[in-house]
Amino acid sequence: MEVVVTGRHCEVSDRFREHVSEKLTRLEKHDHRIMRVQVEVELEKNPRQHDRSTKVELTAFSKGPVIRAEAAAEDKMGALDLALDKMQAQMRRAADRRRVHKGRNDHLSVAEALAALPEPEDTAAEDDDVVERKVGPITVTGDGPLVVREKSHAAVPMTLDQALYEMELVGHDFYLYVDKESERPAVVYRRRGYDYGVISLEVD
Repeated sequence: MEVVVTGRHCEVSDRFREHVSEKLTRLEKHDHRIMRVQVEVELEKNPRQHDRSTKVELTAFSKGPVIRAEAAAEDKMGALDLALDKMQAQMRRAADRRRVHKGRNDHLSVAEALAALPEPEDTAAEDDDVVERKVGPITVTGDGPLVVREKSHAAVPMTLDQALYEMELVGHDFYLYVDKESERPAVVYRRRGYDYGVISLEVD
């Protein structure tokens, strides 16, 4: 397994590189197909963030999906340990889900998902002095939410089982994908523990 360590706004010593390589050998017992792990160390210069001044991001490349985990701590060693723990947990969850849920296809329709939501209240503003502003392509009224980051990804159609596996590996609570069978966009999400739900879109 190849380990590549880079630093942003900081120097990375040879001793730390050796320490990283030694620590990352733990990952091979969870996924023997890992070929390369990219480790990025970033130093936060803001003194107010001293307890989270160092961020470590791990990206593992294998014959399967790419796995990412990141963590911040007061020093490089602490951040590395936290990020490594996260990545190992993601790999364990993915392995457990494959064993326990292999072959499950409990789809949740959009109607079923929306039926559980409360009716929206009428919150129309009566104040004519409400300020509207543009945030990218969106018009925001008053102190509305901001879109802080926008991403676009190439989509490869996949099965529900593959989407669940990908979600566990990236460590998120949801995963957007294109269903291979129906060719419709869908979202799989974690409900409680190892329970999952699926919301798909009807495209006219």
